[in-house]
Amino acid sequence: MKQHLLLALAVMFLHSCIPLRIAPTIKDYKITQGKKFKRGLPKKTVFVFEDPKDADEFYHYVNTKYQLDDYYVDVQVPFTINDQTFYFSFYEVEIPTKTINLVPLALDVALSRAADMDPMFEDAHATRIGNWYIAIEIFSATEEDCLSFDSVSRELVLSYLRDLKKEYLATDNYNELVFKN
Repeated sequence: MKQHLLLALAVMFLHSCIPLRIAPTIKDYKITQGKKFKRGLPKKTVFVFEDPKDADEFYHYVNTKYQLDDYYVDVQVPFTINDQTFYFSFYEVEIPTKTINLVPLALDVALSRAADMDPMFEDAHATRIGNWYIAIEIFSATEEDCLSFDSVSRELVLSYLRDLKKEYLATDNYNELVFKN
């Protein structure tokens, strides 16, 4: 009985994966410091949401919506709220979930000891699943960080960003946006 229990525990252990890094799950959006969310982002406060669409879709959406003709699409995109001009910059960010797979690792160790073979399952030792996010920072001529907690424009800008996110996720054909505006 003990041998069966040990065998069952060994099988369960070998079928397990050890997570090294788990990408965050954001239900709607998150307001955070860019540097804290992902290294390489600015230190400013950013509006972050998960991007379920393909790469560069947000770029095409912004390019079409604001009719930028591929000129400064991800940097200093101007928009107006209540006759006040604001600018946003956005970043497409990938945060992968990384796990170590114990079964291929154990098989390679066993094969190398038994038959003095090179690792056969080296590519399967670790798994990466990419999760994509859009991070947006807002600034104006009078404020450097319009999303900071002490900004006078914060609520106005947050409302605009929520609507922008909803429109982006709901729109498939970005050329429709030209006729909406």
